[in-house]
Amino acid sequence: MVPMLFWIAAAALTLAACLAVLVPLTRQRAAAVAGGHDVEVYRDQLQEVERDAARGAIETSQAEQAKVEIARRLLKADADARSTRAAGQGGMVRAAGLVGVLVIPLVSWGLYTTIGAPGLPGEPLAERMARNPSESTVDELVARAEKHLADNPDDARGWEVLGPVYMRQQRFADAATAWRNAIRLAGSNAQRESALGEAIAAAAGGVITAEAHAAFERALAHDPNEPKARFLLASGLAQEGKIAEAAEGWRMLKAALPADSGWHEPVDRAIAEAEERLGAPAAKGPDADAVAAANEMSPQDRQQMIEGMVASLDEKLRANPDDLEGWQRLIRSYVVLGRADDARAALGRALAGLEGDKKDQVSAFAAELGVKVDG
Repeated sequence: MVPMLFWIAAAALTLAACLAVLVPLTRQRAAAVAGGHDVEVYRDQLQEVERDAARGAIETSQAEQAKVEIARRLLKADADARSTRAAGQGGMVRAAGLVGVLVIPLVSWGLYTTIGAPGLPGEPLAERMARNPSESTVDELVARAEKHLADNPDDARGWEVLGPVYMRQQRFADAATAWRNAIRLAGSNAQRESALGEAIAAAAGGVITAEAHAAFERALAHDPNEPKARFLLASGLAQEGKIAEAAEGWRMLKAALPADSGWHEPVDRAIAEAEERLGAPAAKGPDADAVAAANEMSPQDRQQMIEGMVASLDEKLRANPDDLEGWQRLIRSYVVLGRADDARAALGRALAGLEGDKKDQVSAFAAELGVKVDG
């Protein structure tokens, strides 16, 4: 019954649309000389409407509607009076219009009968969101989850489920918010802190910021072997220009990974890239004692080690200020550590110590990290 009603309605609408186009095409245009008379008539009508409105004979809204319609007709009549189309050209236009009006419905109906589904009822958004989740798109599922969490903001499990989805959609700031809520409600653990740090870093364009670094440290406090935290902390060292230290961190991680871990491939790739940058042959991984020693290192000790490396680089640049790459590493290191004032001071010293194009290069590099000299 529904398909039959659909086809009747479709046929009626198609016929109405065709007639709306065909009727004007089949009419003969009035003589151009009559256009001037029409213009005068419509102008008189406009004046009459204005007089009626002024004396209250018709309401203001009705007067405005009438004036709009008369103005439309006046403009058309004026255009007709000034146009002198050739009869042959008008015939061609009408012929083309007739063909288009006849062909388009036939083609569209033929396609719809082949690929369409006239018996399928309409489905508003609310109904799509209420249907079986296995039949929903990712966007619909996310919308459902967001609506649920808007009504139930203390649902820790909901935030924990939504966090990874936001990451896949590259909504990194939303992912970080989701993980913060999950940690606030369900407590801190290695997986949640690592996921939070990853989202924060992704939102910062891949930079392991001080906030991301702190999240990874909290993850390792729960589980010293948490692979994501260890991998990205080593990535932070690489961002600071400490390629050798980063490579060593990845090698230690590789030695500690279970044989069936999915982290082997990204770790191997990171090690290979670091060794290529260092120009060194592949090195053997650390022995069991080295791995155990690294695992036992406290977050405070690791932080102290990082601070010491940055301080050492700073001292070297004071002695040799004409080192563009060194200044870039130092500025990035201070940004990663969250020491914005030190980063600005380092930029100022770099500009004072470098010459020529190197000044522009270090300024552009610092600007990408959001560091500018005061003043």
